[in-house]
Amino acid sequence: MRRSRITAYVTSLLLAVGFALTGAATAQASPAAAATGYVALGDSYSSGVGAGSYLSSSGDCKRSSKAYPYLWQAAHSPSSFSFMACSGARTGDVLANQLGTLNSSTGLVSVTIGGNDAGFSDVMTTCVLQSDSACLSRINTAKAYVDSTLPGQLDTVYTAISTKAPSAHVAVLGYPRFYKLGGSCLAGLSETKRSAINDAADYLNSAIAKRAADHGFTFGDVKSTFTGHEICSSSTWLHSLDLLNIGQSYHPTAAGQSGGYLPVMNSVA
Repeated sequence: MRRSRITAYVTSLLLAVGFALTGAATAQASPAAAATGYVALGDSYSSGVGAGSYLSSSGDCKRSSKAYPYLWQAAHSPSSFSFMACSGARTGDVLANQLGTLNSSTGLVSVTIGGNDAGFSDVMTTCVLQSDSACLSRINTAKAYVDSTLPGQLDTVYTAISTKAPSAHVAVLGYPRFYKLGGSCLAGLSETKRSAINDAADYLNSAIAKRAADHGFTFGDVKSTFTGHEICSSSTWLHSLDLLNIGQSYHPTAAGQSGGYLPVMNSVA
């Protein structure tokens, strides 16, 4: 009789412990299980400038239904989708205007940011309008900024994302090289300028990838998917200089979003 009572007590104790452990595991898992919303942050490369089909509600942010975040959510049906990326955005704009929908239920964040901080628009303007030496000088100034200032700005953005969406997997996507070298463009920039601009894109991507890795984020390199589809190729996925629509110059077309960015997003999400 005594042994039966001891056996019953031990059995009850083990069941209680097992239930407690199972309950604890369930309680710990539930926030992650609930974190299935998707928030798309960043600049024009994420909003979809150059892809057309802009959402009327997005105004000057020019968010496109052909941009990779919109295409990804259409294919994967996250529990919620918040499209916050905006044309012209810098790191400060992400901090001020794009983080409001991040929360504990956010399971995925994507972002492209840093190009505008580094002076993307001014670099291209200088290289289009001025000499090879002026172009290279402006690119060197941008590289110096990438070395000295951009890492801290990225750190601030990435820390804010982690703080506001602690359960989120964060995919940081890079920028494509613009030009196919050794090709034959009828007009446009010299080979010296094209090569320097490509090198600058690689330089920027390396800096972004380093900061992303240090925050435990996943970097998505789009260089390989755009290879063979650069400006000066026979099948470009990037707009060259467009005098009728300056804003879309040097941005991905709809094919660049679906063929260049979306596959990378699928691999890192």
